Amino acid sequence: MTLATTETRPAESGTTPVLSVRDLRITFPSEAGPVQAVRGVGFDLLPGRTLGIVGESGSGKSATAMGILGLLPPSAELSGQVLLGGRDLIGLGDKELSRIRGNAIGMVFQDPLSALTPIFPVGRLLSDALRVHQDLGKRAAWEQAVELLDLVGIPDPRERARAFPHEFSGGMRQRVVIAMAIANKPSVLVADEPTTALDVTVQAQILDVLKLAQRETGAGLVLITHDLGVVAGHADEIAVMYAGRVVERAGARELFRRPTMPYTARLLAAVPTVDSGIHRPLVPIGGEPPSLVDLAPGCPFASRCAVAVDACRTDEPQLREVTGHGHVACVRAGEVADGSLDPADGAAALERPAARGSAASAEVVLRVSDLVKTFPVTKGALLKRRVGTLRAVNRVGFELRAGETLGLMGESGSGKTTTLLEILRLKEPEGGRIEIAGTDIATARSAARVRELRRDVQIVMQDPTGALDPRLPVGDLLAEPLQAIGRDRESIRVRTAELLRLVGLDASIGDRFPAALSGGQRQRVAIARALATEPRLLVLDEPLSALDVSVQAGIINLLARLKRELGLAYLVVAHDLAVVRYVSDRIAVMYLGHIVETGDTETIFSDPKHPYTRALLSAIPVPDPERERTRERIVLAGEQPSAARLPSGCVFVDRCPLYRTAPPEVRERCRTERPEPTAAPGRPGHQYACHAA
Repeated sequence: MTLATTETRPAESGTTPVLSVRDLRITFPSEAGPVQAVRGVGFDLLPGRTLGIVGESGSGKSATAMGILGLLPPSAELSGQVLLGGRDLIGLGDKELSRIRGNAIGMVFQDPLSALTPIFPVGRLLSDALRVHQDLGKRAAWEQAVELLDLVGIPDPRERARAFPHEFSGGMRQRVVIAMAIANKPSVLVADEPTTALDVTVQAQILDVLKLAQRETGAGLVLITHDLGVVAGHADEIAVMYAGRVVERAGARELFRRPTMPYTARLLAAVPTVDSGIHRPLVPIGGEPPSLVDLAPGCPFASRCAVAVDACRTDEPQLREVTGHGHVACVRAGEVADGSLDPADGAAALERPAARGSAASAEVVLRVSDLVKTFPVTKGALLKRRVGTLRAVNRVGFELRAGETLGLMGESGSGKTTTLLEILRLKEPEGGRIEIAGTDIATARSAARVRELRRDVQIVMQDPTGALDPRLPVGDLLAEPLQAIGRDRESIRVRTAELLRLVGLDASIGDRFPAALSGGQRQRVAIARALATEPRLLVLDEPLSALDVSVQAGIINLLARLKRELGLAYLVVAHDLAVVRYVSDRIAVMYLGHIVETGDTETIFSDPKHPYTRALLSAIPVPDPERERTRERIVLAGEQPSAARLPSGCVFVDRCPLYRTAPPEVRERCRTERPEPTAAPGRPGHQYACHAA
């Protein structure tokens, strides 16, 4: 294949781009010097097409979006061209940009709560967005607002238009933000991480709504995300950013078929994709992204690249066209494109996860039986009175053995985290029984016995920044739990150094404060702190959700090694179901406080029985455009109901696709009789609770 130097990919013949970005540069001031956050980004966006922008945190994705919309702080320096319908937005004042934003260009933000004014009902917010840019009366604007809510799938839109943002779920709030973004039929939509922190089922619904919005308006969509599965299923073209610039840009199918920039190849190698049931080793990218203050000459990725040569360290490569692929900023792109060079050559291939099933005869570390947890539902501002009961966990039971990982799956509100907290309280539960290493925690009355149990059970939190005291250096953070159990100073010093080695950190990290560490390093410190007392059970509550895919791969490999070396048992909650499949030996699927299906991981993923499990698994994005765009997906109707008003029969009945087609006698059972766990024929340990399956 041949290479030809070029700046930007030309628009398709006969089609005028709705948005053209040329040599966009954004610089922020800092104490260390100017931060070159965006360095010469350029692309064309065609009507009705989707451009996906991906990359690690700090690569310049969001800064690019903010620069296009003119939402940068006054201290930022902006140069280049942003042509919207032929008009350059760079240099326009805030008043002129305000007439364009929300009209010709719409924005879907990552956090819908920050985009919606909390003191106004959503109908008022939408009608105001319409009246600012159109000559409409109050009544006409309100009717259009109701129509927009109906378009994006808000049930009972006329009534919900009078509700306030806090009365909506996260997914419904994001729908409202999308409705606001398309209210004036813009020619360009920018969506910055629109599905982050959403459950896979809600994420799939939001992406469908974005597609619908794009069809209704004919807009071009810039989709910024860290989820490679999302762009595989929805982007026509993908731009990969690193160190403030685009390093590869190609069609989605071409990029996923043969990533030509080594950085792109390594990003894909770090994603846990096990939809085939075959576990390949995850290969994280070593090192850290470079500082964007006084960048060294040469390719910014050279220090982390397995195939870098001397030429990579002298001059920074520009985007060049690779025939039949796209544009790549790499001096060795031609060798990668023609197959003579593998961009992963020289990368340290990590060990595959240990074979599953080896824990079947091991000691039971945790046994939960008929666990119940309820919360009172109260009403009144000053004199509160109880008006109901929210059943967060309802007769949940499972076992976990040494050297085994159990993953809890389910949407937000299904009771996963409440189950973890009940186990970690180490107090007699409201209902049921919890045993840790053979000890019923209800019998652990003395403080000394509770301290013993506390050593056996530790937790790794979702956000290591919030879990680590910012006032203490890492060495003191690791020493704290050892001091609490009475270790002497010398043994603490030895154990602290051992813990740092165990999680793959240099001893010098011990003198640094959490703020001086990267996200991956902070999470490794959090894991080391949890391991300090030599626990037998590690509870992992969304331990990877705030990490880039490459850092995530390193943590997954670390957890696999620690489990193998120390014989730990893991209880894992994560909303990324690809991660759950990769790390778990067994899975329990929860819905509205009930376990609806449980079994061996590969059995659950390859042959799910419960309709809720099937819907969850069908919503997992796969980083392969061919499979992602052709596989069948089950879309659940409506939102998960409140656990304060459980149906008398099956808790899933109101959203169940099987219920609608079941015979009358089965539907009657679904409405009136709570299903008991049923063993799947020929599948030992696989159980599901469903009348219709």
